[in-house]
Order: sequence, then structure tokens, then C-alpha cells
Amino acid sequence: MPKLLLLLLCLVLLAGHDAAAEGLYAGEVVVSGQGVAERSRALPAALIHVLQKQTGQRELPPGPALDEVLADAGRILVSFHYRARERARPDGSVNEQLWLVAEFLPAAVDRIVRALELPRWRHERRPVTLWVVVDDGRGRRLLPEEYTYAWDAMGDVAASRGLPIAFPELSEELKDAVDLQLLWGGFTEQLLAPGADTGGVVIVAARREGPDWTLRWTYTAFDDSAGWRTHDPELSFALVEGVHALADRVAAHQSIEALSEGAWPLELAVSGFRDAGDYARILAYLEGLSLVDAVRIVAAAPGEVRFGLVLNAPPDYLKASLDSGGVLVKALSGSDYRLLR
Repeated sequence: MPKLLLLLLCLVLLAGHDAAAEGLYAGEVVVSGQGVAERSRALPAALIHVLQKQTGQRELPPGPALDEVLADAGRILVSFHYRARERARPDGSVNEQLWLVAEFLPAAVDRIVRALELPRWRHERRPVTLWVVVDDGRGRRLLPEEYTYAWDAMGDVAASRGLPIAFPELSEELKDAVDLQLLWGGFTEQLLAPGADTGGVVIVAARREGPDWTLRWTYTAFDDSAGWRTHDPELSFALVEGVHALADRVAAHQSIEALSEGAWPLELAVSGFRDAGDYARILAYLEGLSLVDAVRIVAAAPGEVRFGLVLNAPPDYLKASLDSGGVLVKALSGSDYRLLR
């Protein structure tokens, strides 16, 4: 039991790869230089990257409509900059690349997603915590440092897919306290503390068997679970393929089905307000939801406000978002929701 408790406490010490840090409307692509011609050539690929993060799709369905959108990528460009990146290779050498980071107009991107009738992955994405236990013949270890290049590859791919992830960042004392046998067995339930701000937990058990790596993935969220395996002679390739499968799973579970343009009015009563700060908090929260296009006050009473919302998707999607958002909780009586303390 002490080890289980320590395992839960470790969750507060996380090194994150937040896919939203750069923005879901920013696309990144490798370029050979910073010239105008090279940038123009790369912009369609950067826009594809944005559409992949917005929709959760690993590959976008080709067609004339998509071709027309990509041809006009420069017209919806807001800003751009360049970033030099260095990544370690398995042999210890360093790979240097120049990346173009292109930010596109959010309203225009939203219109494109709807016009192409693509699914929409909700913007409210919580990080999935990844625990990777490696058995390479020297005993089972949690995230060994010599495989840092592989953990970097996982973070890069997750960010490219729009999936926020986090790794446990533990002191040597805490590492020694973690029960690796439990992790190896895939007991993810012990890592999901009630009310934790997490998008779920994945345990990866990676074993080297001869020339190949075999990886067992166990994923658990509060409302979903799955398991799968990946194989490859190179650990980083097997990890990257597993992250793609994770992104596919999470995006599919959190996506709004492909819909054309539409507007859905909804009234939402929220109670539990104590002061103006609470009101500002809930108003900012509702206005920040990707499903909400407009917010107004319909009525107000002591401790309760009724909001009029205009949604860009059916109300059921908003309910799912509110239930998992960690800001509002379903009220037992009276109003629809109550502000969570």
C-alpha cells in the first residue's frame, strides 16, 4: 500500500509535452531555408499539419476541395517564425533541422474544417501521462536516461498530432519507491486519482526480445480504456507507432462528428457563485470552450446565473465537455450545473 500511495503522489511531478503550447492553429514543417519561395512552398504542408491537429486525423482525405484550400494557405496566414531543433540519435549523434512555424487565422481554419465536413477534435485536451518501463536485459527500469532520444521522439510525435502528454519526473528516491511490478502488469487504475487533471494514463511495458522490441500498451481514462501492442527492431519506432495509436484513440473518443455549418441555441443555469470573481471565472470558461460561439446573460439571481449560449455543435457534445472539464459539476437540484470548488 505505501508504494501505491507513492505512485499516486508521483503524479504531481510531471514533465509535459503540451500540444496546445504552440497553439492548435500553428503548423510546423521542416524547411531548407528562410527564403520567400521556400516558405511559400511549405505553407500548404503547414496548413495540413494544423488540420491534422484540429481533426485528429493522421491522414486527410484527398480531393479537389482540399487542394483548393491548400492553394490559398498564404491568404489565411497570420504570422510565422523559424525554429532550429536538435535531436539526439540512437548512435549519439545530433540531428539538426530548421522548422517553419506558421500560425493561421483560427476562424478561417474552423470554416475549412466544417466546409470539408471533417470531424472536430475538441480543443479542451488534458495531458495523458505516460509511464514507460523498459526491460532490455538489465532489469526493469522506469524511463532509463540512455533512451532519452526515444522519449523525445514520443513527445515530438504527440505534439505533431495535437495530443498533450506528460512523463513522470521523479527523484531517484521516488523511482526506487515505485512498484515496477505493478506498472509492468498494467495496473493503470492505481494511477488515476479521482478528480485528477488528466486525460488518462498509459503504461508501456517495453521488452527486448532478440533483435526486436515488443511493447505492450495499456491505456485507461475515466471514460475509456484500451490495449494494443507495437513491434520494431528500433525502440523509438515502436514507441512512435504506439503514440500514433494513442492519438487515434483519444481523438476518436473526444471528437465531434463531421457536421456542416449550424448553430444550436441553449440555456444553461449555473449556481454556486460567491462573488464577481466566480462570475468572471465561469464566463471566461464558457467563452473559451471551442463548442461555444456566443454567451449572454438571460437572467440572474443571488448565487445563480442563467446563460444563453450559441453552440456550433449539438448540445450533447457540450454536456460531455462540461462533465469532463473540472470546472462545473451536475447540480443535484434546481440549476443545471454548480461551480466546482
